[in-house]
Amino acid sequence: METKVTEIAPDIYRLSTYIPDADFMFNQFLVDAEEPLLFHCGLRGLFPLVSEALSRVVPVERLGWLTFGHVEADEIGALNSWVAAAPRAKVAHGAMGCLVSVNDMSDRLPVPLNDGEVIDLGGRRVRRLETPHMPHGWDAGLLYEETTGTLLCGDLFTAIGDSPALTEQEIVGPALAAEDVFGATCLTAATAPTMLRLADLEPTALGLMHGPAYTGDCGTALRELAAGYAQRFERSQV
Repeated sequence: METKVTEIAPDIYRLSTYIPDADFMFNQFLVDAEEPLLFHCGLRGLFPLVSEALSRVVPVERLGWLTFGHVEADEIGALNSWVAAAPRAKVAHGAMGCLVSVNDMSDRLPVPLNDGEVIDLGGRRVRRLETPHMPHGWDAGLLYEETTGTLLCGDLFTAIGDSPALTEQEIVGPALAAEDVFGATCLTAATAPTMLRLADLEPTALGLMHGPAYTGDCGTALRELAAGYAQRFERSQV
């Protein structure tokens, strides 16, 4: 295995590790700025690969922030490995997630973020967007990098298999196919409306945790994904 590094938007890097035995891809994202930020800490076992890949862009000890979408092994498994390697980095997560999980799990007390709160990294600005139970997790949330219009969208658009680093090809079909296999998304009355609020941002790029970075019509992709989940929610009510 190897971790590949691709710049998907100015100063935003995708750190991608494909695991052939699982036929599944795990992506993490580095926002390079005066205070570099890592979104998704990744699986603990992948820390050596990913930290070496990150160091090709910035020294690990320069990291200023460690963040993630929700509490799950592939998002926070290596959290304390990063904490040990990056002594100046602040851990940050949504306020609810800090209260119920991260205050206890992190070796460094986290900074609680409110919905819409912005972290100024110095040259880049990331906004925390609370998305509880979407796609899953009470504490779920995403990051929107305001200066490039890049939405780091976590488990949204999860696809099975390997993929190119960047694509403008359709990503909704593979995402709904994977959903029908895994059933990983919470189907609630708020699922589709939450996706539609993200679509209103009209992002210029989507950073997928399990799939390619998408540089096509991001707003339309989010609306089509919302429609697919709305249909599944309606069927679940019958």
